[in-house]
Amino acid sequence: MEISQSHQYEGSVINSNSKAGQSPLGLAREVLLIESRELESIANRLDQRFTDAVDLILQCQGRVVVSGMGKSGHIGRKIASTLASTGTPAFFVHPGEASHGDLGMITADDLLIALSNSGESDELLSILPVIKRLGAKIISITGNPGSTLARESDIHVDAHVSQEACPLGLAPTASTTAMLALGDALALTVLDQRGFSAEDFARSHPGGSLGRRLLIHVSDIMRKGAAIPNVKLDAALTDGLLEMTRKGLGMTAIVDANNKPVGIFTDGDLRRAFENGISVSDTRMREVMHANPCTITPERPAVEAVEVMENRKINGLLVVDQQGTLVGALNMLDLLTAKVI
Repeated sequence: MEISQSHQYEGSVINSNSKAGQSPLGLAREVLLIESRELESIANRLDQRFTDAVDLILQCQGRVVVSGMGKSGHIGRKIASTLASTGTPAFFVHPGEASHGDLGMITADDLLIALSNSGESDELLSILPVIKRLGAKIISITGNPGSTLARESDIHVDAHVSQEACPLGLAPTASTTAMLALGDALALTVLDQRGFSAEDFARSHPGGSLGRRLLIHVSDIMRKGAAIPNVKLDAALTDGLLEMTRKGLGMTAIVDANNKPVGIFTDGDLRRAFENGISVSDTRMREVMHANPCTITPERPAVEAVEVMENRKINGLLVVDQQGTLVGALNMLDLLTAKVI
């Protein structure tokens, strides 16, 4: 049996058709397709008003305050969080709490982004006059360009959808997805216009994996001083093996009289030396080392050390200063321990 329904939801008429007994996968695909079609429609409708909204955010001397009721409020919290983590100071204010004292958090230098599908949310409309008297600018994102909120805003961004993905046409679905996507579009366009970099992003996320990857430098995790495995050019292979054992890095640097690395010897080199029948007691390090070892400087991001080792297919790396003097060493285990990998 096919059921056809027409519902009024937040100012727009929704027509929905649902087949009884529709499979879960069939309905899930329909929900995703409806929402993707609505997003494509909104993308095609973007106009100068979106650019004006971006410019207004860039010109804001204070903070971006995001507000909305119900499901729009949940979306607003995410938009505020995305803005804050991408270089735009922002926070969420509940419109109901705003009218009971939280309006004191908003100043004339701030910018309000107000979210409402209908554009007629009483809680939002009640605080608009106060915000306008303060002199703060207002951007609204609604599904109704003719709404009170849209008319009272400095800039309105159209988030209208022709159909909710809900089979009953009742639950906010495509409309909230549209609002969230427009918030992402605003935040990321502003990010791009500001020249916000991956390093800037990492500074806002020092506890995350990206923060660790971009903020930790080679100097933070390298072995230093007496912990650096190194022997002289004329050292016996036995001395090199003892140094490798003591320092536990699976390698040793071979340095000249000025403590500049001229070679490296690793566990792999040792295995190959044994396979070739080399005498441990009669062999000097200069005879078995790899000359011109791969190095990195201490101020480089640790993630670059990972890239070098992966590209060269090596497990250890020597660290040198600008004069080429050996100042450190590290291996893959050090990078793993620091959670760079």
